[in-house]
Amino acid sequence: MKLCIIGTGYVGLVSGVCFSDLGNDVICVDKDEDKINLLKKGKVPIYEPGLSELVVKNFRNKRLSFSSNLKTSVKNSDIIFICVGTPTKKGGRSADLTQIYNVAKELSLSINKFKIIITKSTVPVTTGDEIEKILSKKNNKHKFAVVSNPEFLREGEAIRDFIYPDRIVVGSNEKKSNRILKNLYSPLISKGAQYLNTSRRAAELIKYASNAFLATKITFINEIANLCENTGINVEDISIGMGLDKRIGSRFLRAGPAYGGSCFPKDTKAIISTADKFKTNLSVIKSVVRSNENRSNLLLKRVYEILNNRLKNKKITFLGVTFKANTDDMRDSSSLIMIPALAKKGALIKYFDPTGYKNEFKKIKNVSFENSIKKSLKDSDLIIIHTEWNDFKSINFKHFVKGKKPIIYDMRNIYSHTKISAQGFKYFSVGR
Repeated sequence: MKLCIIGTGYVGLVSGVCFSDLGNDVICVDKDEDKINLLKKGKVPIYEPGLSELVVKNFRNKRLSFSSNLKTSVKNSDIIFICVGTPTKKGGRSADLTQIYNVAKELSLSINKFKIIITKSTVPVTTGDEIEKILSKKNNKHKFAVVSNPEFLREGEAIRDFIYPDRIVVGSNEKKSNRILKNLYSPLISKGAQYLNTSRRAAELIKYASNAFLATKITFINEIANLCENTGINVEDISIGMGLDKRIGSRFLRAGPAYGGSCFPKDTKAIISTADKFKTNLSVIKSVVRSNENRSNLLLKRVYEILNNRLKNKKITFLGVTFKANTDDMRDSSSLIMIPALAKKGALIKYFDPTGYKNEFKKIKNVSFENSIKKSLKDSDLIIIHTEWNDFKSINFKHFVKGKKPIIYDMRNIYSHTKISAQGFKYFSVGR
């Protein structure tokens, strides 16, 4: 099939590359010509394991191409995926749909035959209705179908999630487009993926409801971890005991920093905003958002306690600064709150992250990037394991910090308290 992917951000690029790997002809479109030129050279602007190899493979096989010409790309395609950003509006909670509606206006001028227009971006309920209205101003309704097909890709696991999805959700009441999309996804359905056809509005809400629920699980176990710390209980015992209940499940029951990234923070706020619009009180999700926003400050307070509130000139190392492992995404990472706050109190911060230097800390005094674990740990008073990269799971601390015994604050519960303490280090973790 001939597909056009509009937007080469995380969702668009991963989806486009994977669709081409399934044998489709895919054009990925972006107005950023520098990005398009980089992609044509096989250079991927985001960090996602395995993505670069698939880009090069399918580009060489001429199933994948890149363009900044939206009009021509749309005219040469049968199915159009809208994969542009829907960030939170500045100063508010609702999703900013400017890019979505701008794309819809451009599409309305490029429909030359029947097209299936699909929103893969995460959008609030009724967005598909608005897109349909925009397209109808310039086109007969028989020339297009507007469908919601949300993505469920985890950063760091996106390619696997695309190829082996739990479910494929297609929101459309139009039989022709549903039949075509079921055919498009047939290679994945044959591997066991559940294909769910719903109304368009239901598909839009499924995405938000899913992310809000997962965010709730993370926030719940973080709050239970607070209780465990005050009662001398190991939160990992609680997670295992709860997770063995099939009604609950073990995934997302790992205590640690606040949730972050490109989805949970903005989507929890957006579903609350949508509910307010329809005069519905989502009190549970509102509480989740408040608790998560307080999480980084609570962890900061813990750091102050560990250092007896003596922060000035203390050398603190952050191992990992991204919001999770296997991604370079810094959006809503706890480190963006913790590092500036510690630096402001006079601490000297060094950090190492496998994805390299971060511009977010460029203008903050007393914050420096080190290009190896060894350099980052040298002369450190406190080591904070912030992100659960594999690189940090078997560090020989004795080898790296000869002569000095820094305190270790393991915010991901990677290590055993008994083993680290036996080596002579003061060790703190979360909920244990």
